[in-house]
Amino acid sequence: MINNKKVLGIIPARGGSKGVPRKNICEIAGKPLIAWTIEAGNKSEYIDRLIVTSDDLEIIGVAKEYGCDVPFIRPQQLAQDTTPGIDPVLHAIDKLPDYDYIVLLQPTSPLRMAEDIDGSIEKMMESDAPSCVSVTKVDKSPYWMYSLQENNHMQLLIPQEKVPSRRQDLSDAFVVNGAVYVAESKWLLNNKSFLRDETVAFVMPKSRSYDIDTEEDFILCEALMRRSLIQE
Repeated sequence: MINNKKVLGIIPARGGSKGVPRKNICEIAGKPLIAWTIEAGNKSEYIDRLIVTSDDLEIIGVAKEYGCDVPFIRPQQLAQDTTPGIDPVLHAIDKLPDYDYIVLLQPTSPLRMAEDIDGSIEKMMESDAPSCVSVTKVDKSPYWMYSLQENNHMQLLIPQEKVPSRRQDLSDAFVVNGAVYVAESKWLLNNKSFLRDETVAFVMPKSRSYDIDTEEDFILCEALMRRSLIQE
């Protein structure tokens, strides 16, 4: 709870992963992938209730084993490859309507910490904004990127009168890292998206911003996590 407002944390985890089969419960650094997000969510100072929404009984079993509430089974029509990511969130809000704020935590961001979750909530509140998403600074600037036209002719992706020749002269650019999404419940129901012109950003370091989508991502994240555990 924050400012006497109730906060619901939602972890979406369907069974039909394509890039890495069964990735939500694949072991990484000694635990199922989803366990890292459950543990971070449970450590949040503000989340009053943390749930997993899933269509998969094995994922549901793992979620419960690691201390997460699973109040319903997600309908199959909301667990397809073509299902928009916001739909399971809106379904969960419909099932559990008595919350003022929603926090979406994707299980594919195992390096995200409770301080990132709480920092995002605080950023939204102090900015008097209806939503906040976590971002990270990009390594490769889009100001030096091109699209290829016919015959491989290059065209600047971002039109500029003069292209900076030094990296230090480039404007900072950020990308949504998929780790934390926060919004007012009513606003989210009306907009059906966490991202609108009113949305503010919470900046996370690159070291905690990795999102697992491929086998290569899995290998890299596990190496980083094991190194971090050794250092602790």
